[in-house]
Amino acid sequence: MSNLEQIKKIREMLGSGIVETKKALDEAGGDEEKAIEIIRKRGQLKAAKKSDREAGEGVVVSYIHPNNKLGAIVKLYCESDFVARNTEFLELAKDIAMHICAMNPQYVKPEDVPVATLEKEKEIWQEQLKAENKPAEIMAKILEGKEKKFREELALLTQSYVKNPDQTVEALITEKIAKIGENIRVGGFTRMEL
Repeated sequence: MSNLEQIKKIREMLGSGIVETKKALDEAGGDEEKAIEIIRKRGQLKAAKKSDREAGEGVVVSYIHPNNKLGAIVKLYCESDFVARNTEFLELAKDIAMHICAMNPQYVKPEDVPVATLEKEKEIWQEQLKAENKPAEIMAKILEGKEKKFREELALLTQSYVKNPDQTVEALITEKIAKIGENIRVGGFTRMEL
């Protein structure tokens, strides 16, 4: 495959610029997988730089499951009304709403999980570990790991994205920030089920 064909293929996949794609391919010695990884890492750096910018525009989008017994509404913020009308941004909002229906997150971020909810779970975990006669220092590490996993499973941003389990919802948003060029953040959501 020629260099031009590789550039075209990668650009179609990631939406990256021609120069950015060519530089990544050159840096990767023509290896497409490495070039894609380089572009994605750079995109995460771009997204991190944009994360402090104010996101005051956006959309409220709904998704209703085909069985009409499950639905979600998500508020997704961006920086400008131009992006709020962008097809790719709207598709992202719809995909996030669909993910909410499928995976039933309870909070947006792991740090949003209430302390009271964590304390109840910790009590259960401690009783389970005591029954297994685990040493105190090992128990502390296990509890720390269980808490981290529990928070991540309940939070939208740290859940594995339903359409691509190798990627979190946060990574999906970061990818779109790099591609669209504006800060994007989830403002909240509601899930309803019969």
